[in-house]
Amino acid sequence: MDFRWWRRSFAGAFVSWVFFFLRFSCSDKAPDFTFVKEATSAPPVISYDYIIIGGGTAGCPLAATLSHGGATVLVLERGGSPYTNPNITNIGNFASVLLDRSPTSPAQPFTSEDGVYNARARILGGGSAVNAGFYTRASTHYIKEMGWNQKMVEQAYEWVEKVVAFQPPLMEWQTALRDGLLEVGVLPNNGFTYNHLYGTKVGGTIFDKEGHRHTAADLLQYANPSSITVYLHAIVHKILFRHIPGRARPQAYGVIYKDANGVRHQAYLKNNSKNEIILTAGAIGSPQLLMLSGIGPGYHLRTHGIQVVVDQPLVGQGMADNPMNVLLIPSPLPVEVSLVQVVGITKFDTYIEGASGLSLAYPLARRLAKSFRLILNQGDYEPFKVPPEAMAIAVDTVNAVVNRTLRAGVILEKITGPLSTGHLELRNLDPDDTPSVTFNYFQEPEDLRRCIEGEDMQMLHFPWNNFA
Repeated sequence: MDFRWWRRSFAGAFVSWVFFFLRFSCSDKAPDFTFVKEATSAPPVISYDYIIIGGGTAGCPLAATLSHGGATVLVLERGGSPYTNPNITNIGNFASVLLDRSPTSPAQPFTSEDGVYNARARILGGGSAVNAGFYTRASTHYIKEMGWNQKMVEQAYEWVEKVVAFQPPLMEWQTALRDGLLEVGVLPNNGFTYNHLYGTKVGGTIFDKEGHRHTAADLLQYANPSSITVYLHAIVHKILFRHIPGRARPQAYGVIYKDANGVRHQAYLKNNSKNEIILTAGAIGSPQLLMLSGIGPGYHLRTHGIQVVVDQPLVGQGMADNPMNVLLIPSPLPVEVSLVQVVGITKFDTYIEGASGLSLAYPLARRLAKSFRLILNQGDYEPFKVPPEAMAIAVDTVNAVVNRTLRAGVILEKITGPLSTGHLELRNLDPDDTPSVTFNYFQEPEDLRRCIEGEDMQMLHFPWNNFA
């Protein structure tokens, strides 16, 4: 493979990679959810039928559904509301959310043990409040493989799509990307569809025609307001377990959480047939909280002084993140702001997507430039060697990014899967701190093979004149 192109695209690729490494704003007027409150208003002790930890893309629709049928539901979300942050609600401010490194950022930044910058959602609506907003359905094959009822899945999709999914307006940059994918053979042209189909398609978006984001939190409009309570800035520190005579496994019966002022609260399950604690705190937060509650590898828990409830070595294993490669396509003129709309789904299990014209808040762009220069100049840890000429180009490019609008588009290539997996371990006993996470990117040769095949399609065959 010819690596000469890498020297030219390295700088822009890094900048764009920071923006898009994550994988749903709402309207100008926030929904009037009277049941969404700050945890500081919660009583010291409360009881509910269902306690859901995490108000993200799983927790919100689940809570709305369970609130019907006579059950009471409590949702504990460690972040705030997506409706009060213009960086979340406006498509033009997308990059600013991911670059926010403040202690209360809705996209909590962290660096994996692999040395890769990343972020995890800390906001009602979860990842749908901070990601690029692409909406698609799962493939029919995947639904069958999971053993799900096809008809019920279709009904669930329609339930979601009525609130958060839209057909995007296809403008010049995304049109050029679509035409280029078709020209290199990512066929057929499937037009606009929510379905997962091989070929090139225009997928759904959670940004409406005004550029406002609609998150999973919007699905709470389906909830029974008299049966549900959502507490914001409620950080769960521990799930409580007890041993029941005659049962081999302990039973969860409550949680301990703290509000924004650090005041401790307790929530317990009611004593009836409809009682369950449901953990939907994400791929990182869920195993972390299990460990903090005493469920996980016994040797690891004991090193942190945690009493072992269940010695389960698989908790924290199988951590995976979808590796992505990014190409920057500069433009002499500003291009329209668009996030992921067009996608090419190849037969060799890669996805090719694109975005353009990201807006950057000036101080955040300066911070990115400073951070990037530090990465390029550090000597004790080098995940890759950077040729001097590439370093110079990289620094110049990052400095240029401090203009409010990025005069460029990006093409993103991701692999399906991946096969490579790692693990998660606790750093400390703080549930709001990101634990130690290792993803082992490209450990499996098949992941690297598919990645290279996707890059070859872009670099060697893509009709770049489409973007002229």
